[in-house]
Amino acid sequence: MAHSTIQRARAELLERGHPATSGLLAGLAELTAEHVPALLALADDVRSHYCGNEIAVEVLYNAKKGGCSEDCNFCSQSARYATDVEPERLSSVADFVTAARAAHARGAGEFCIVVAVRGPSERLLERVCAAVEEIKNALPLTVAVSLGILNDRQIERLAQAGVDKVNHNLETSRRYFPQVCTTHSYDERWETCQRVKHHNLELCCGGIIGMGEEVADRLDFLTALQELQPQEVPINFLNPRPGTPFGDRSLLDPVEALRFVAMARLALPSALVRFAGGREVTLQALQDVGMRSGVSGIVLGNYLTTEGRSDADDFAMLNRLGFEVLA
Repeated sequence: MAHSTIQRARAELLERGHPATSGLLAGLAELTAEHVPALLALADDVRSHYCGNEIAVEVLYNAKKGGCSEDCNFCSQSARYATDVEPERLSSVADFVTAARAAHARGAGEFCIVVAVRGPSERLLERVCAAVEEIKNALPLTVAVSLGILNDRQIERLAQAGVDKVNHNLETSRRYFPQVCTTHSYDERWETCQRVKHHNLELCCGGIIGMGEEVADRLDFLTALQELQPQEVPINFLNPRPGTPFGDRSLLDPVEALRFVAMARLALPSALVRFAGGREVTLQALQDVGMRSGVSGIVLGNYLTTEGRSDADDFAMLNRLGFEVLA
């Protein structure tokens, strides 16, 4: 028989149609490892009930590698750390469009333009907007952008260009955020997320698990996401990058990684919960199991500065598990 906490969660999510409360999430966080498979099974049932059997596939495009002014301790693109990332200039509009065409040809339904910056300069914003206009005119892709901290006017211009979704991650809990970054604040991130919602663009907001945070931080992080109600929640697992302050951290235990994914699904039952960076190195042979832990999307291929696995392997996995890939 399933643990009583899992039974209670099943009744709340599938019979009453309520997301998991903070108290219920805390109970799930305390379950011993032997009960995690039942938790994953519940999360998969909730995913199927609220989201169907479709999987959203996204490709990331790093439009200007390296040279970021911020001091995020996990990021090898920060100019403050001696890493193996060689800074590159901002891509041309033609490069953006070429990359989008390649993403579409690979089978992705979503293309996310990423630039590691505190926030976009006028030149950067103009180029991104011009590229988005061309991409939306040429291809049937959902276009997302991740451009750091944004003001109202910048979001308006992105919306006018045709951007569908803005990614801006909280990364972790409010309490733990100063241990992750000091050059900007949690509140600045929160306010950008609120602005995106105010302008009726889809919000993509998640974070990174395994940076040294406590279980209480993960619970607070999920509670904050419940307040924001993003349409998409990307879940990254720390892949320690040499030369960064977090470069000597250990990989997250895969059971704890899957537990968090399942809890995210129960906290936000209707959201697009997407596996993002660190999936392969953290889950390793458990990636098939991971796809049955509540997720409804994956990032295909590389993660800005780290490699993923082959498209063929990921599509074979999705086919093997009976998922339908969204066009």
